[in-house]
Amino acid sequence: MDAKKKELVGEDPGYRNGGREWQPKKRPVKVGVHDFPDKKVPKAVPYGVFDVAANAGFVSVGCDADTAAFAVETLRRWWRSVGQPAYPKSRRLLICADADGSNGYRLRLWKVELAKLADEAGISITVCHFPPGTSKWNKIEHRLFSHISMNWRGRPLTSHEVVVELIGATTTRTGLTVHAEADTNTYQRGIKITDEEMAALRPRLRGHKFHGEWNYTIRPTKTTLL
Repeated sequence: MDAKKKELVGEDPGYRNGGREWQPKKRPVKVGVHDFPDKKVPKAVPYGVFDVAANAGFVSVGCDADTAAFAVETLRRWWRSVGQPAYPKSRRLLICADADGSNGYRLRLWKVELAKLADEAGISITVCHFPPGTSKWNKIEHRLFSHISMNWRGRPLTSHEVVVELIGATTTRTGLTVHAEADTNTYQRGIKITDEEMAALRPRLRGHKFHGEWNYTIRPTKTTLL
């Protein structure tokens, strides 16, 4: 799991997008000279889940804050629509994530939201964070996000719908497929998780012997799938 770079969205004129694309002669697509964000049009916030074994990506394109709640909501959507149907007998889920951002290992809200998902799905969720400074080892970067960037190179991202369509149209010769959908929810910023809430979570939160702060498992309160 990981969040892709936020993208400026807008038209009349659009924003420059690096790369080249073929256009009819003398009919180039005009874009703005400077990339000054339009406060009326929110940035596109792509957050992805990549199934390494299936070579398949799932990307939610948000239009609000990149929070832990948004990250876990993407995972929830993936599990309900892709993960659970594909792996119906699964009782455990392994997540590889960066050490910071909306899925950072220090973020309390991230763990609380994962606990909610564990309860909803009736599965144990194990998280393995990449050590700080090694985020480029995350396979989602070079097996999903890089291909998305190459697929839309040179094309102005004029709307969130265009972003979703371009991400969903991304494929490779090795069989990569991507499902993309819009997430129009609003996510509150600055949610604080109290010491009492963390204390209630700790009996279900088990740190592993090797760097338990980076590697841990969250168990559900019950194991029946909902």
